[in-house]
Amino acid sequence: MTDSILHKIVALRKELDQHNFLYYVKAQPVITDIEFDQKLKELEALEKAHPEFDDPMSPTKRVGSDITSEFQQVKHQYPVLSLNNTYNEGELRDFDTRIKKETNLQPEYVCELKFDGVSISLTYEKGILKHAVTRGDGVQGDDVTNNVKTIRSIPLKLQGSGWPDEFEIRGELVMPFAVFQKINEERAANGEELLANPRNSTSGTIKMQDSSVVAKRQLDGYFYYVPGEIRLSDSHLKNLELAASWGFKVSEHTRKCGSMEEVLAFIHHWDKERSKLPVATDGVVIKVDSIAMQNDLGTTAKSPRWAVAYKFKAEQVETRLLSVSYQVGRTGAITPVANLEPVLLAGTTVKRASLHNADIIAALDLHLNDLVKVEKGGEIIPKIVGVNEAERHPLNQRVEFITHCPECGSTLVRDEGEAKHFCPNETGCPPQIKGKIIHFISRKAMNIDGMGEETVELFYNQGLIRTVADLYRMEEASIAGLDRLGEKSARRMLDGLEASKKVPFERVLFALGIRYVGETVAKLLAKAFKNMDALMEATFEQLTNVNEIGDRIAESLINHFSLEANCALIADLHNIGLQFQLSEEEMAGSTDKLAGLSIIISGTFEKHSREELKKMIEQHGGKNVGSISKNTSYLLAGENIGPSKMEKVQKLGIPIISEDEFMTMIG
Repeated sequence: MTDSILHKIVALRKELDQHNFLYYVKAQPVITDIEFDQKLKELEALEKAHPEFDDPMSPTKRVGSDITSEFQQVKHQYPVLSLNNTYNEGELRDFDTRIKKETNLQPEYVCELKFDGVSISLTYEKGILKHAVTRGDGVQGDDVTNNVKTIRSIPLKLQGSGWPDEFEIRGELVMPFAVFQKINEERAANGEELLANPRNSTSGTIKMQDSSVVAKRQLDGYFYYVPGEIRLSDSHLKNLELAASWGFKVSEHTRKCGSMEEVLAFIHHWDKERSKLPVATDGVVIKVDSIAMQNDLGTTAKSPRWAVAYKFKAEQVETRLLSVSYQVGRTGAITPVANLEPVLLAGTTVKRASLHNADIIAALDLHLNDLVKVEKGGEIIPKIVGVNEAERHPLNQRVEFITHCPECGSTLVRDEGEAKHFCPNETGCPPQIKGKIIHFISRKAMNIDGMGEETVELFYNQGLIRTVADLYRMEEASIAGLDRLGEKSARRMLDGLEASKKVPFERVLFALGIRYVGETVAKLLAKAFKNMDALMEATFEQLTNVNEIGDRIAESLINHFSLEANCALIADLHNIGLQFQLSEEEMAGSTDKLAGLSIIISGTFEKHSREELKKMIEQHGGKNVGSISKNTSYLLAGENIGPSKMEKVQKLGIPIISEDEFMTMIG
């Protein structure tokens, strides 16, 4: 009896998985929705009666759960890079010319629609979904597996055969237009605020704590890349076809092109036809098809050198410029903002647009009450791109950039070579003070649990904080007594502050909000100088000797540490117990044996993956480079190196070392 029930459950799961695939991936259903629901209810009843046969990958689990949990951070096995964008045919032809020059070959390209959604990385083990991780900062992201399981087009178990025991696949999560419209109709009927656009809605949905709500949002997913050392085939397009055979949704419109003329024809076609697609697209991605050629071309620190994204021209509308206001950022940067007569643009109502800086205002020759042309940069951020001067009234007043800070009244400064004006009063200007504290507590910095912009605003207005160090001196009673807060919230914040004392040095450095010191720069500086004292004492020459640290960053660091208030704050935070040096674990194994050396990796290796070798280069003070130049110190060579790369190395006289020789170099 038990065996027959198990057999029935397994059979129903298999049948429902197949119907899910046919409906959500192939768009070729063979049974009605009612028949599907009946079978699903039958399976739910059997599983409820026999919990001993529970399976987390059952089709019944796609409805989600209302159990909330914090998202865990998961490190990507392979960094998630960004694509270089191009907006005209000339830049595409330049890309084609570079590929031909560097490979001495006629490349074939794969053209894919660029879906406007949220990047996702899925990891499968033995054909079962293990992790679904957002892009995050490219190094690590949020584990949103439970939410992704509710997306019917994503396989929980792979079908077919030939998939590796463990592999990763990347794609884009999207909200179909029909779903977006239906949700907004329901929200309008209920008097709720409408969702802004499908992309933002997708981003918000996948981060929801309640996966049962995610299930109702009916997200979809398209997949386009298998990263890593595993070579499924030597063709990117064949890899996509393999992925499709395993149950992944791959765009049916993907095409291989033998020339740049064919690529441009594909782009022109979809620039006109994209409005007929069921989901938002904002361009076309062009990739070299040959995997061997991809490896030969390599990557930069941020982008693959074998791919480029062509962005469609943004939709443009005209509206009236009502006024210009000025925002003060945490670094003191002044950003002018155009306040507009509300207008519908690319699916959203636009009321404001960034004017960036004084030069942009001057170049546009803006006057108040002008009829201005507005478009969305990258389909996301509204910007003014022109003025209808024929409609300008002669009495319209010219927009003049302000000379004093709108918040504290300080005279603005503009350094040579800088596009923006700055308020120099960084320790006395309220938006800068609050902005630095908000940056400090943010997720990618100190990640203080329970705090956000509103709480910082509240604490500042109540006189509880004036620097980030003041956060650590707040008492539970003073927090709990504030509006909308209580003992539970206060305890959560204080626990979060205590936990932040274990945040590693590079994130503490990033959290300080030093101008030009982003996440990547903070990591480079932490590895190079090991502790805050050494960094604060570093000379201009010592700073610029660090890979990727230029004059502007070095000057910013020296200026920051020259101010007594900044040094006092660092000393205060050090006494509080924050981490101002690399941990023993991070220090272990680090050397400067490769200091000053730029090394390019090419080919396949016997003992280590390319990612492992890159980490070793960085661990020992070297620099990974993605292309060959006269400044390249060594080519770390494996098997199957492209002939053009080898020819260039030999022409420039760059030494070639093997994997074993490299291991000897680092001891």
